[in-house]
Amino acid sequence: MNHTKIISVLSIVVALFASCSKDDYRLDSKNVEPFVRFNFLATAAGVPLEYPAVSTTLAPATTYDNKSVKKLKVPVTLTSTTLKSPVTVNFSAVTSGDVNTFSVEPENQLLFEGNKLTDTIYLSFDKRWKDKQAITLKLENTSDPAIHIGNLNTAAPNNTFTINLAEISTTYTIPDKQITIKGIAGEKVDFKVNFPNGFIPSEIENQSIFKFVNGFEYALSHDEFGDNRSSVTYHLTLLEDIQNDDVRFETKITLINSTNYIAAGNTVLQIIKPIKSPRDIQTNPASKFYDLSNKFYLTYGENWFDKSGTCGWQSYNAFTFPVVVAKDSENAILYSDNGTSNTNDDIYHDAFKIGFNVVTGNSTTNSFNLKRWFTNENVNGANSPGLNITSALEFFPENGTSKTNGSVLVNPQSITIAPSGKGPDGKDKPGHVIEISGEGTYKEISAGLFEISFELKLTNELLFGGTVSCQYRMYNNKTYPKLAPLNESCPKEVTLP
Repeated sequence: MNHTKIISVLSIVVALFASCSKDDYRLDSKNVEPFVRFNFLATAAGVPLEYPAVSTTLAPATTYDNKSVKKLKVPVTLTSTTLKSPVTVNFSAVTSGDVNTFSVEPENQLLFEGNKLTDTIYLSFDKRWKDKQAITLKLENTSDPAIHIGNLNTAAPNNTFTINLAEISTTYTIPDKQITIKGIAGEKVDFKVNFPNGFIPSEIENQSIFKFVNGFEYALSHDEFGDNRSSVTYHLTLLEDIQNDDVRFETKITLINSTNYIAAGNTVLQIIKPIKSPRDIQTNPASKFYDLSNKFYLTYGENWFDKSGTCGWQSYNAFTFPVVVAKDSENAILYSDNGTSNTNDDIYHDAFKIGFNVVTGNSTTNSFNLKRWFTNENVNGANSPGLNITSALEFFPENGTSKTNGSVLVNPQSITIAPSGKGPDGKDKPGHVIEISGEGTYKEISAGLFEISFELKLTNELLFGGTVSCQYRMYNNKTYPKLAPLNESCPKEVTLP
């Protein structure tokens, strides 16, 4: 028999203010009888809606299947007018399994006062559960018996809430793909590792979660884990001077699968010190390829690709954006002062870089027409972040001063693209890391119309057997000259395994 263990024993709590009558907490006693209930909301995908976010369409849940080790927040709401005096509500928590799997805060009592009509029960997980178990929270009584426990109905009282501890799925990812450094000894840069479903400190503090390809000497440390179980901030400190303007320096930090944690999404971070070329930021070639006054602004491209067995130009478009940088960043140019004299809200862009991303949400745009390169690709940005390349192209004006032409570089980096669907284990299939690079030229071919002509190289042994290349043309307007066919081979579509 599965015995239920009580981990929070309740006693009747005496009202905090015994001299007040039971009606003193109400401003208008003619209102409907006040009541207190659990108000846990979750989307159809099972993502909890955390207070103070609200929804007029979701109904409070009575159960929740928890596959995460993040702190779980369970809101409790008191339906009443503004309170004149504090009201306490006692609750219990019982589990069918290991009582050491989790902890509850507060221990057994919630407080409502004034306009604060929602309080929260926090469940923390400091240990990975092995067997499925259930935790049931129950509202027991209040400091004023005039407050009804649960909704004023019998169909959905919401006076209890059950958390089913299901199979845990823990992953991690690196939100940044690339960080540029100046190359000064002692220079420090920070980056995060995100844990979408949280982490348990004891499981990662002694784990090797990275592999390294080092192009310079540095020290790596991280913040204390603390109570934030959604991310860990790492600090990289440069130990040598690498300011040679004629040499590109690069260190690559890659997340690897470890015990209990799967590397997903973007897994590669490049720390680079690029070659420097004298460039006048006032040329600002990047600005020719974005328009933030139109949130649906697109650039238009064509790439020389296999079309059902025949090479031909394939057209595409992508949402194009500037690369936002700090005021003191190299090549920063002021985009907007937001109409104020306060420089703290000024917005700066990199005068020589553009990228491709979505306007909102977690979908993907079609950077470099990559969606046509593959079949069976996952179009969710969390799984295939490589379809959005936030720093993709860099411009080098001729002689550093030309406003009409120059060379262009595909920002060398690692991108991750995953197949759609689930693996045999029911989890998302892992992504493929692809190295991209390339170069070409750009020029103004007619008044206001700019053309970028470049070769893109993609490298992955499994997908391509090494490196493949493709010719591209890209324009800042949907009306551009018809392209003549090329007398050369072209790559073919690849099915992602």
